[in-house]
Parts: sequence; C-alpha cells; structure tokens
Amino acid sequence: MNTVRIWDLPTRVFHWALVAAVAGLFVTGKTGGDLMAWHGWLGYAVLTLLLFRLAWGVIGGRWSRFASFMPAPARVLRYLRGQATPRDVAGHNPLGAFSVLAMLLLLAAQVGSGLLADDDLGFTGPLAGAVSNAAVKTATRYHRGFGQWLLIALVALHVLSIVLYLVRGKNLLWPMFRGDKQLPPDEAAQVQPSADGAGNRILALIVLALAAAAVWWLVTSAPPPSMGF
Repeated sequence: MNTVRIWDLPTRVFHWALVAAVAGLFVTGKTGGDLMAWHGWLGYAVLTLLLFRLAWGVIGGRWSRFASFMPAPARVLRYLRGQATPRDVAGHNPLGAFSVLAMLLLLAAQVGSGLLADDDLGFTGPLAGAVSNAAVKTATRYHRGFGQWLLIALVALHVLSIVLYLVRGKNLLWPMFRGDKQLPPDEAAQVQPSADGAGNRILALIVLALAAAAVWWLVTSAPPPSMGF
C-alpha cells in the first residue's frame, strides 16, 4: 500500500474547526440567555470559515478543490455502477460530494438568515437594519425553524453515513485527521497528491485572514437596527 496525501492541512483544520463551531452554535442557541453573545460570535466564525472554504475550493490542494469532487453525471453513474476510477473516489466520492455541497449551502443559508434575524429576546443580527421588517421576520422564522432542523437532519445523516462506512470497514475520519490515504500501488499511481507544503499553508493563512477581515467589515459597517423599515 502506498501513502497518498489527499487532504491538506488547511482543509483538515477547516473541517474540525467547522465541526466545533457548529456544535457550539447548537449549544448556545438552545441554551440562550447570556450565551447568545457567543452564538453570534460563533456565527461570524462559521461565516469566516465558509468564505475561506469557498476560496480554498478554487486554489487549495488538489482534492480540496470543488472541481475534483463536483458530482458530474458521468462520475455519479460510474460510482453507482461500481465502475468508479481511483480519481472518482480519492477525495469525496460522488454521493459524498452531494452531502458536502448541501452542508455548505445550508450553513451559508443559516448564517445568512442569522445576520438578518431578530428574536426580540436580546439578539439582533448585524444586518437586520439593512432590510425591511418583513424580511427580518422571514429570516428569523427560517433561522429558528425550518433552516435549523434541516441542517440538524443533514448533520445527523452525515454522521450516520460515517458510522455505516465504519461498520463496513472503511474509516472516513482517519484521513481527515492524518490527511493521507493508503492505496494499492496501481491506484496510487493514478491519484495526484494534494500540495501541502509550507507555501500552501502560508497561502491558507492569508486567505483566512482576508475572510476574517471581510466578515469584520460586514459586521462593523452594517447600519444600526433603527434604520430598518
């Protein structure tokens, strides 16, 4: 078996940081009270991570790029027929790619609605003053209702799939910790390793800093709630 670097360090850090932030959002959101301030900060953290991942999906390591795992029809058909090539499944397999993309979209919707929400209990999203009261109410209902439970359902499905793969003898978590996959020599020869050197990691830090700056600007330059209409 040959060792092939699949997940670069920035992708792995993003993944586990997102897991921690989403768990924290669930706990603080359900607890409420003084923890709602933390709920807001964790929401900003998730938005920063999503902006980072959007950029890293274009310039990151080979298997972190969206182009490497986008579930094109031909890839999905090969996978369903049991004819997937090593390149089809080196990173996310085609069905896993649907789950990843859906997770990113739902997280973006949840964070976006949170920026506009106002729960009348001490938390007002920083962009609530930039839209109409009707838009604020719609965003609040989505954030506290349908959007929240849809995201929880997808997370539960994601965890269940990991457990099922583990039962079948395939550990999906270990490569996300270590970054590497063990592949037979003939398969490894067909899989291009992801770049994961010092230059790659410095670039990731720059991208993360730019994402954080963008979120800071968005939050601090938002109009006050009194400007809503």
